[in-house]
Amino acid sequence: MSLFKLHTPFPPAGSQPEAIKELLKGRPGTSTLLGVTGSGKTYTIANVIAKQNKPVLILAPNKTLAAQLYEEFSQFFPENKVCYFVSYYDYYQPESYMPAQDIYIPKETKVNSEIERLRVEATASLINRQDTIVIASVSCIYSLGNPNDYRDLALSLSVGQKISRSELLQQLIFIQYTRNDIEQASGKFSVIGNTVEVHLPYQKDKLRIELFGDEIEGLLWVSKHNNTVMRELDNTVIFPARHFVTTQERKDAAMESIQTELDEWLPQVKNPLYRERIKQRVSHDLEMIEQAGYCSGIENYSVHFDGRTKDGHPYSLFDFFPDDFLLVIDESHMAIPQLKGMYAGDQARKKSLVEFGFRLPSAKENRPLQFSEIEKYFKDVIFVSATPGDYELQHSDQFVEQIIRPTGLVDPAIEIHGRSGQITHLIESIKKTTAAGYRSLVMVMTKKLAEELARYLEEQQIKVCYLHSDLKTPQRTELLQKLRLGTFDCLVGVNLLREGIDLPEVALVAIMDADLESFLRDKRSLIQIIGRAARNTDAKVILYADRITGSMAAAMEETHRRRTLQQEYNATHNITPQTVKRDVIKSIVNIQELIAQASKSKKQKRQEAESLQIETGNIAERIIQLEEQMQQAAERLDFETAIALRAEWQRLKNSITHK
Repeated sequence: MSLFKLHTPFPPAGSQPEAIKELLKGRPGTSTLLGVTGSGKTYTIANVIAKQNKPVLILAPNKTLAAQLYEEFSQFFPENKVCYFVSYYDYYQPESYMPAQDIYIPKETKVNSEIERLRVEATASLINRQDTIVIASVSCIYSLGNPNDYRDLALSLSVGQKISRSELLQQLIFIQYTRNDIEQASGKFSVIGNTVEVHLPYQKDKLRIELFGDEIEGLLWVSKHNNTVMRELDNTVIFPARHFVTTQERKDAAMESIQTELDEWLPQVKNPLYRERIKQRVSHDLEMIEQAGYCSGIENYSVHFDGRTKDGHPYSLFDFFPDDFLLVIDESHMAIPQLKGMYAGDQARKKSLVEFGFRLPSAKENRPLQFSEIEKYFKDVIFVSATPGDYELQHSDQFVEQIIRPTGLVDPAIEIHGRSGQITHLIESIKKTTAAGYRSLVMVMTKKLAEELARYLEEQQIKVCYLHSDLKTPQRTELLQKLRLGTFDCLVGVNLLREGIDLPEVALVAIMDADLESFLRDKRSLIQIIGRAARNTDAKVILYADRITGSMAAAMEETHRRRTLQQEYNATHNITPQTVKRDVIKSIVNIQELIAQASKSKKQKRQEAESLQIETGNIAERIIQLEEQMQQAAERLDFETAIALRAEWQRLKNSITHK
């Protein structure tokens, strides 16, 4: 019997049955699934997972796609453990040094506590249970704590166990839990008399430990919401609250190893300024580690704490999996190049830090995996893409094509429009699409163009927002949700909307500057962008261009081939195409207060907009205040408040003009 229970209201259809059969036949091994947009690649992979009995790691090229996959697989496998593992930084400025300007930039980060909790939940689940599916971004190849230490330092507790309260608290602190009797947050514990309540990062309920003297009298799962006892336990295991934990013996050995490296490195540093700089920094770090068990930038000494040789690779999420697991790389044509390039970029930055006395050479070993190291985990792997890259085609044992969509949907019709009068034509097309009850996507070449075009479309009374890489992951996900819900009718973006984004409400995709040959407008990119309109029967794609480039011609030819195959299948099986139906469900909630603010009711937003108004006075001063408030509202994604403020701003501007 399979570990995984697939929940689905419909059986495989179209090309899915044959694709599932072929992929299962090739397991374990290396396969490529070429699945056109809307053909149900995710559902095909879910069926493959349901037929095997080992943990699964699904890699996505970015956080936005990872969040969507997390939502979909949570619905497919509600009885199993589906986890989310992406970078926990809302903001990340890596440590660096620019020799030409003699500027040192210290590391600066802002950690998202909810995503950090989800990461710990993922690793704890991999250790606790086999039926685990982890959805991760490519950042999972970065250094993580030693999984052996993580397992070995887990705190085992049982009813009747002899342990004093002080010893219990000391052990909780040792595995990175912090005491806080007021804030009930992940990774914290509170103490009231002989009762200790621990908020585990990987559990919905809190663990209550009841002591009688120096003995554990009771272990209970308790609801965080109303303190109701959910279940009594005989025993349990508390895993560390953080991934980076170590034993006292290993810490002592690491400090000795760091000092040895410093002593050996100092004679090789010829510049006295650089020599004194690295000597002071490492000495200060060693003092902090000895006194507090931690120092700023401690990850740069990871090779010493891990006890690995310089030839060994850092521990990563891969090492928390057993030897036999299924690896799925979604949108592999993007993910593989990212995996190949991350190591080189990291080493280039570290090189200057070492040469100019900011870090020891061992800091280079705090790094992402090299691609050759990642390939060692390609024992049972499926590459998934509508446009596979050269690596997938050259290294796959089998190539499975999934062209026919179960819904009968054909690839969208494509029309070409010249640049002359393109904005007027675009506005008319968006308004027609909105009147029909659908949404529009507009693809531009730069972030600045996205912002400027969005502002202009807003002036034309179109409910619009923009999406690009400066927006944080929760913000991007929230904007896509709002587009689907109809809060916005149009979304302007750069390249974040290409791969894997499932938006069945979209009936118009407009590609600006389609004839500018570049990586954003090559054959593969154009096919991916066109695919965003392949989930709606009324969809079409407009290419704004004055000429047909080679990439445009190739993309249109492939789209026509797929469109023809689907039409022939529909005619043979008497299928009427139907628009994809998918509920709008938030995949990850309460990640940031920002999302809650952006999700308030219209009544609340109107009240807030009204509360921002001040007594009428100096109109010019009020206009300046309104501009600042509009900017603040836009930054927190509260576009409806921004629109209300803009209406007042426009009214006051007009009143000045007419005086």
